[in-house]
Amino acid sequence: MIGKLIFKDGSEFIGESFGDDTGVAGEVVFSTGMVGYPESLTDPSYIGQILILTYPLIGNYGVPDKKYWESAGLKISGLIVSSYIDTPSHHNSQMSLSSWLKKEKIPALEIKDTRFLVQKIRQQGAMLGKIVFDKDVAFYDPNNDNLLLKSSPTKIDREGTGKKTVLIIDCGGKRNIARNFLQRNVKVITVPWDYDPFIHPPTGGKFDALVVSNGPGDPKFAGETVKIVKKSLAEKIPTFGVCLGHQILALASGGGTYKLKFGHRGQNQPCVLTGSQRCYLTTQNHGFAVGEIPPGFRPWFTNANDDTNEGIIHAKYPFMSVQFHPEVTPGPMDTEWVFDYFLERI
Repeated sequence: MIGKLIFKDGSEFIGESFGDDTGVAGEVVFSTGMVGYPESLTDPSYIGQILILTYPLIGNYGVPDKKYWESAGLKISGLIVSSYIDTPSHHNSQMSLSSWLKKEKIPALEIKDTRFLVQKIRQQGAMLGKIVFDKDVAFYDPNNDNLLLKSSPTKIDREGTGKKTVLIIDCGGKRNIARNFLQRNVKVITVPWDYDPFIHPPTGGKFDALVVSNGPGDPKFAGETVKIVKKSLAEKIPTFGVCLGHQILALASGGGTYKLKFGHRGQNQPCVLTGSQRCYLTTQNHGFAVGEIPPGFRPWFTNANDDTNEGIIHAKYPFMSVQFHPEVTPGPMDTEWVFDYFLERI
């Protein structure tokens, strides 16, 4: 079936469908990664977004078992690729990408000139769009909604053993954040975005550190999480934020955030460690950034492409956060050491 990608400025692009043939609307964004589409498509940070993948060949290694996904299913609203490959070849492949998309009712189009689409977004900024088939749909701006209500779990989860216990506030976190702590022999308690452990301590007693995960949307909607992090900082509990968690830590400490023109998405974002000439390749997926460093903190990492902040660390206490994804799914594994660095300071 033929479908259209329609931007809010009126421009239209025709494509061949390889997903579900149901119209959908959202914010159109792009990712520059060459691999890792199963991990990206299951990242809750993509809720409300139509994703353009810039790498031209997508689907060539199929879809792995769900134990390799970053959540229970697809989180994107829609998908745009240049060339879809319907003959996957990989020992982990369980099904084709097209079958997965149709099963979870996610529309997808093959539009050959994705390079032009990306140039358009880079010049004009991330914009609203929709994928349309037989019936039209209204434009939808996910940045006007509290997407944490869609991305965060509703139940408390407990995993692992070990002497140290980390409490993760799950705002829509990638599964590998918890896996990284579990692999380091740390007990993990995961709670919803608005669960206050200082009012209702979770079963299992005291926790040694607080971690705030990634998630979708504007961090200013995470007011309840900001309040919880403020309490953690006041109690001098070691606190670590990832992606959205980075922005929430900044807001809780008196800093500020803003929306980027077109965001950072992909597995090839270069970040320089402050005070060194060391540059790490990182995985990223965010449309907002920290613009004002909070009092008592200093920049920890800086994006080498546009000089935006990629991490903050407190001068005295074990409070720190990174804008990128150190849990490395998909890779590279350059910054996985950040988990060890944090655990050493508990």
